[in-house]
Parts: sequence; structure tokens; C-alpha cells
Amino acid sequence: MPIIAAFMVPHPPLIVPQVGRGDEKKVSATIRAYERVADEIAAIKPDTIIISSPHTVMYHDYFHISPGEGAHGSFAAFRAPEVTFDEKYDTGLVGLIERLAADEGIPAGTMGERDPELDHGTMVPLYFIRQKYKEGRIVRIGLSGLPLDTHYQLGRVIRRAVEQCGRRAVCVASGDLSHKLQKYGPYGFAPEGPEYDERLMDVCGRGALDELLYFDERLCDKAAECGHRSFVIMAGALSGVKIKAERLSHEDVTGVGYGICTFYPDSPDDADPYVRLARQTIETYVREGKKIKAPVDLPDEMMNTRAGAFGSIHKKGGLRGCIGTIAPTKDTLADEIISNAISASTRDPRFPAITADELADLEINVDVLTAPEKISSLDELDVKRYGVIVSCGFRRGLLLPDLEGVDTVEEQVAIAMQKGGIRPGEEIELQRFEVIRHK
Repeated sequence: MPIIAAFMVPHPPLIVPQVGRGDEKKVSATIRAYERVADEIAAIKPDTIIISSPHTVMYHDYFHISPGEGAHGSFAAFRAPEVTFDEKYDTGLVGLIERLAADEGIPAGTMGERDPELDHGTMVPLYFIRQKYKEGRIVRIGLSGLPLDTHYQLGRVIRRAVEQCGRRAVCVASGDLSHKLQKYGPYGFAPEGPEYDERLMDVCGRGALDELLYFDERLCDKAAECGHRSFVIMAGALSGVKIKAERLSHEDVTGVGYGICTFYPDSPDDADPYVRLARQTIETYVREGKKIKAPVDLPDEMMNTRAGAFGSIHKKGGLRGCIGTIAPTKDTLADEIISNAISASTRDPRFPAITADELADLEINVDVLTAPEKISSLDELDVKRYGVIVSCGFRRGLLLPDLEGVDTVEEQVAIAMQKGGIRPGEEIELQRFEVIRHK
């Protein structure tokens, strides 16, 4: 089961009434938005709440995942010792994240815990969530000094682990925005502060989460943000699906930016395992130059059958790449899709290789072909139902069925001949095939 939803939230202890003691009213819009997030999580009833926090254990070159059965915490450091937490960890999911990260060469694990107490970056979200929803274990993950790409890769690992475990899970990306928004704020003012907040809220409000990877590190540093890497982990956890995003609030009255957004997968088509596999393949190969292995949780028909398949990629309505195989060349259909997705994204001679900044705009389809059958005339074709293979000696051209702008069998055959370098008037052989189209 994929991650059901994700939430970008701040973590100022001020907004906890026992800490704020009336001052929390200064950020009432943030509190109202937080209460809505809690309501939505309660409605989802997740098995697991995955929280990424800038204030738990953090290393320069390693992601720390909190170990053990659970942890205790309180707001005693903020003059509210009566507000306490006793949380249980999802040890099964933690272990799987650790193993999958190791397989991907990502330095992440449960070693090196310096302080088992819950941090305020974790407790502030839990304060609001636990008002409405008492169930569900947590996974607590720290950030690192590693590049943004590596945080994104960790998010992808988290997604895979959730899917393999079958958990009903939500991600909570805890993090404040710029700390330099007002002269009277605790960190003063810098022009990069409002610039960062405006851009961050625009990107997250549009659900264009991949764009988080392309923030200049110098801008992030000068804005004195604390949550960007937390948000990038969330982006990786939601990669491969279209997102329905909603901006709930943004406030800067304390000199620190507090932003809240919600994110829900909004494309049932991308939940299709064929499309999801192709997208994961393309994203990983384009970003990292690595060919993925077929995930173990794919449907049986993808792992136990062989078939030809085409990967086709469109960007903003226009074709961006399309390559496939008429007959199977790999041991499994999953491996066929992986191979052809790489070819379609980087080796189609009609187009330059796809770049990382294009990934968010791509629509990916997978066509699985039935075995071709020989036919004797055009009368046995149907441009909507059948694809066609036209052969002349060793030359061969193929056209898929039901393509926009191809309305007649004659047009379909003529285009296939052109693709195969077959001239009009030459003697040809015809084959037809059907496809199962995954969009």
C-alpha cells in the first residue's frame, strides 16, 4: 500500500498552549491549520506516522533512525513538564527501511543514538495529532548533512518499505521555514528569508515537490531555514505519483516562517504497478545513473510472464520518447519494462535524453503487447484495436494502436512502413497485435 498522505508542518513549541501561555494566539492561523491536519490524520487512521525532524539525532554523513521499542518525551525544557509523550516505534518498518537503505548504499540506520528522548520537532506535531488520534506507532528519522538528492533517495526507500510492509502510513515532514523574516525576530532579517519562504510555499502549494531538489544551498543557508531537508525526504516518499496539494497557512509574525501544506496522491493511474515501475526506473536512472532491480512486491504476472512492451513518455502533451520490444527479450515482463523505460527516456534517437528537471512534467504509459499474428490484408486491421507490424525482408516498422492523429488503417500502415524504411510499392508482410495499455 502506498503512503496515503503527507503533511508539511512547523514545530514552534510556542503553539502548544501550555508553553505559549497565551502567546500562541499570535499564530492562530497556524494553530487552526494544525488542527485540520490532526483531523485529517485521525480520519485516515494510519498504522504508522513517519516523522522526519531536524531536531532529533543528526550526523553529517548518516541518517539516524530512532531505535528500540519506543521513547518518552516532554516539554519540560519549555516550562511545561506536564505535557508528556510515550510513543511506540514501528520496529518492523524501521528494520525494513534500514535494510533497503543499505541495499541502495544510503547511510542510514539505528546506530549512534545520543539521546533517546523525543525532540520538540517530533513532539509539536504529535501534540496536535494525539489530541485527535491516539493510535498508530511512529517512525522517527533525522536529517543529515548529505546532499538533497540523498535525502530524496531516502524518501524513496521509505516509500518502498511502506509498500512492502503493507502499512497504512502517513508522512509528517516537520520543519520551520526561514528564521530571518523580520528585524525584530530572534535571528534578524535577511532578504533571502522572504525569498525562500515565498518560493517554498509556491512549490509546495502547487505540489511540485521535485522542485525542492533545485533550491540553491546558498539561498537555504542565508535564509536560515531548518526544514528543507525534511521536506525533501517527504518529496522522495511521494515520488512517482501526481500530488493533490493544498496550502493551509503561512505566518511570519514571529520572524520565523511557519508553513502548513497537505499532500495526497491524486492519480489512480500512477498507482498502476506497471506505470509506477516505469516511473521509478526513469527517475532513478535519470537522477542517479542506476538501473533499479524489480521490486519484490510486484504482481505475479509481472514477475512470472514474458512479453514485449513499449514505454512511451509525454511532456505537456507532446511525445518525449517511445521505445519498446515486439517480442520479449528479458526473463520477466518487469525486466522488459525496466529496460525499455531506460531506453525511452535516454536513447530515443529522435530526442535528447531526459533531464532531472523534466521529471515532474512527464506522463508515462506502458503498453504490453500480445504475440503478433500474421494477417493477409488490411481488412483484418482495426486502427483502434490492433497495432501493426510491416515487414519487407529484414526491414520492419511497428505502430501501436489507438494513436492520436492516426484515423485509418491506410495511415497506420503507411507510417509503419516509413518507420521501417520500406518504400511504397515494395512487397510487404503484415502482422497485427493487441496491447494492454497502462496509463
